[in-house]
Amino acid sequence: MGSRGARPAGHERIQNRTGETIVTSPNPNDQLETTRVPNDQLKTYFDKFTRHFLLRESTNAVDVEILSLDSGDQFAAEGAHLYGITYDPKDNALEFEIEGGDHRVTKPKEVWTAEEFDGFVKAIEIVRDDGTREVARVNRLGITPAPSTTTEQPRRPK
Repeated sequence: MGSRGARPAGHERIQNRTGETIVTSPNPNDQLETTRVPNDQLKTYFDKFTRHFLLRESTNAVDVEILSLDSGDQFAAEGAHLYGITYDPKDNALEFEIEGGDHRVTKPKEVWTAEEFDGFVKAIEIVRDDGTREVARVNRLGITPAPSTTTEQPRRPK
């Protein structure tokens, strides 16, 4: 499993478009850390993820696949822009705020996540009471570096 401590060798620091410094991985096959998120921590967990990554990186997309014994495998979303993920404890519902309309999962029994070393959630598996599973795969499509704060003057020929 991954570690969130020191930056692994080969990773580089860049600034995203909001100016926040983040660490990128040169290898998309880096190990992921899989954990079960307790239901009483869902709101805090997804609020933090949304605030730290989704609101700052404008190029995240999600595929949401529903795996049901009754109706088979179906995609609720493919390559949709992901704006945020929220949990409403009052309605016991996890909601994906995506381009083209939101996707809501009511009464999640279990929620599992697979995180990269920097905390970016690459996958979410939701198990419902009826045994249906929903798998959301979040893709980083690229990060726009922040513009340079220094301005260079063109050099004059000698």
